Amino acid sequence: MKNIRRILYIIALVALASSCESYFDVNLKDQADLDGIFSKRGSVRQFVANLYTYLPRDEQIQTNEGGVVLRADEALFGASQYNYVWYKYRHGDYSTGTPEDDASGNFWYKCYKGISQCSIFLQNVDKDVEDPVEYREYMKAEARFLRAYYYFCLFRFYGPVIIWGEEPAPEDAVGSELDRNTLEENVEWIVNELDEAAKVLPLSVQDVNTLTEKTDMGRATKGAALAVKARLLLYAASPLYNGCDLYKGIKNKEGKFVFPQEYDGKKWERAAKAAQDVLDLGIYELCKATEPTGDAFKDAAQAYQNVFFQPWNSETIWGWWFRTWAPADPFAGSVGGLLAAAVPMAISGSSPKYGWQLITPSMKMVDAYPMWETGRYPVTGYPRDDRGLDYSQPIVDPLSGYQPEGWEENYKQPIDADWAEPFKAHKSCVGRDPRYYSSLIPNGFWWPCQELNVRVTDYAGRDATNRWLPAGNINRVGYTWRRWYKAETSLNTAANYQAIRYVFPAFRLAEIYYDLAECLNEQPARDGAAACAALNKVRNRAGLPNIEVSYPGIEGDQELLRWCIRQDKMVEFGFETMRHFDATRTMTALDEYPCDNWTLHLKADNYEESWQRVNTDFNGENCAVFRERDYLLPFSAKQMAEMVNFTQNYGF
Repeated sequence: MKNIRRILYIIALVALASSCESYFDVNLKDQADLDGIFSKRGSVRQFVANLYTYLPRDEQIQTNEGGVVLRADEALFGASQYNYVWYKYRHGDYSTGTPEDDASGNFWYKCYKGISQCSIFLQNVDKDVEDPVEYREYMKAEARFLRAYYYFCLFRFYGPVIIWGEEPAPEDAVGSELDRNTLEENVEWIVNELDEAAKVLPLSVQDVNTLTEKTDMGRATKGAALAVKARLLLYAASPLYNGCDLYKGIKNKEGKFVFPQEYDGKKWERAAKAAQDVLDLGIYELCKATEPTGDAFKDAAQAYQNVFFQPWNSETIWGWWFRTWAPADPFAGSVGGLLAAAVPMAISGSSPKYGWQLITPSMKMVDAYPMWETGRYPVTGYPRDDRGLDYSQPIVDPLSGYQPEGWEENYKQPIDADWAEPFKAHKSCVGRDPRYYSSLIPNGFWWPCQELNVRVTDYAGRDATNRWLPAGNINRVGYTWRRWYKAETSLNTAANYQAIRYVFPAFRLAEIYYDLAECLNEQPARDGAAACAALNKVRNRAGLPNIEVSYPGIEGDQELLRWCIRQDKMVEFGFETMRHFDATRTMTALDEYPCDNWTLHLKADNYEESWQRVNTDFNGENCAVFRERDYLLPFSAKQMAEMVNFTQNYGF
C-alpha cells in the first residue's frame, strides 16, 4: 500500500508538471517540489484545472463510465464481436478478475487518484501568496466539491467505500487493516463536504468572450454542489441503499453494519428538501425554443434539442466541455465519437465513411416515448419467456392512441425535414411526442439533412439505403440514435465530427424536477398533487398535457405515478447515463433488464417485412442477464489481494 500510494502520488504530480512545462520552474526529477508548485499563481491554477481531469467520461458510451448505457435496457451495441467490458457486464460475463483499468469498467483507481490530488491541493494551496485570499478560498471550495463528487462516483458503482477524510491516503497504510466505511458515514461525509463547498462557490462562473476549451465555464458552482447533493440523497433514500435485504448483516472490520439494516422513509423527505434547494436558487430554467415557429410540436422539439445544441444553456446546472479520447483520435469532442458510432454509413459521403451505426436504441426505449395527443405512455409492459421480457408482444394501453401495426400513407416527417417527400410510415412511429423524433430515426424516415436527401431504410434488400449485412458495422435494430445530431450538419469527414463540441449536461434542471416528483410520491407524508406538478414541468416542455389530464386520478395512485415518473425520465434522459443508476437504485433492473436481443426483421428483403419484431437477426447470441449480485460492481481481485480483509459486495 505504501509503495503504491507513493508511486501514484509522484506520477500524478510529475505528469502535471511535464504536461505544462511553461507553468513550472521546478525540478521534479526525483520528488515533487510542492513548495515550488504552490508558490506560483500559474502553476496553482494549472493544478486546480488538473483536478477536473478525473471527471467521469459519462458521455463515452462505447467504453468508460458511459458504458452503463449499454449495460442498461435502453440501448443495443451492434458490434457484439467487439468484446468490450460493458458487453461482458450486459451478459453477466464478468467477475472480480475483469480488467483493472478505468476504461474497462474499474473506476476505483481513477476516482481515488482524483480524491488524493484534491486533498494534496487543499493541504498546500495556502502557500500561494500571489492570488488573493478570496480566490484561494474559491479554489479550495472547488477542490472540496470535486473530492466529494469523486466519492459519489465511487458510491454509485460500488456502494459505500473508504472515506479518507481531509488527508490523502496515508503512505504507511497497511492493506490488511483497511475496510469500508458504512453507507451512512459515506453519505454524511459527502453531504457535509458539498454543504461546505456550497457556502463559498458562486452562483455562476463568469463567461469569457468566446466559449472555447479555455473558458472558465464548467467550473464548480453552488448549484453544482447542491445538485450533486440532491442526487446523492435520492440514491440514499432508494431501495438499494435503504434497508435492502441483500446487504443486511454485512459488517466491516469494526463490527459496524456496512449498509442500513432498516428502511427509513424520512430519507425521501431529506432528498426532497435537497432538490427543492436547487430550485430555490431561482437561476435555472428548462430550455425553450430560441426561434419559436408558432407550431407547438416543432417548438417543443426545438426546446428539447437545445439541451445539447445551445451551449451553457439555462437548464445546465453543471456540465463539461469537449475533451479528447486520445491525442490521435479523429473524433475528439464531447459526443463526436459517440455520434460516429451511432449514425449510418449511408449519410457519410467520403471514403472512408465515418459512421459505424453500432449504438442503437433498444426496442424498449423506442416503445417508451409517450403519445403526443393523449400524453399517455403507449406500452405498459411485456410478457415474459425463459430469457426475460418478450419485446415482440408489447402490452398496449388502448387509451393511448398507439397503433403497433399498420401503415400511414403519405406521412410527412414532423420535424427537421420540411423539404422531404411524404412516405409510407409504420403506424408505431406516428403521433409520438417531440422527443421521439428529436432522438430517433426509425426505419424508413429521412435523415434530417437536405443536402444528403437520404431516406434511411434498414433491411437486406438491394433497394435499402442502409443495407443489413451478415457482418460488419451496420444497424442491427432498425432505429438510429440521432439525439446529438443537429439537423443539416455535415458528417462527411473526420473534421466534421471533431468540430462537434457540445457541453455534456451532467446535471440539468429536468433531473431535479424528476427527483422532486419521485421523493414527494415516496415520502411518508405523500403529496401526489405536488409530485404531479413537478413531473408536469418536464412534460409540458415536451408539449404534453398535464399528467392528471392524461391519467385522471393519478394524484391518488402512488404506483401508477411512480411508473409514469420512471417512464418519462427514461425518455427524457435517453443515453445520458441516467437509466442504469435509476434501475439499480430502485432495484427494478432484475425485472427490467433480462431479455433477448429483439430487433426489427432487418434480414428481410423488403421494407414492409422489415417491420416485424424478431430475436433472430441480431449479431450475437447472448441475451441480457441481470442477477442480484449485479446491483453493485465488485471490488477487483487485485484490490482484494492487497486489502485482504476488505468487505466485498454481495454475490462476489
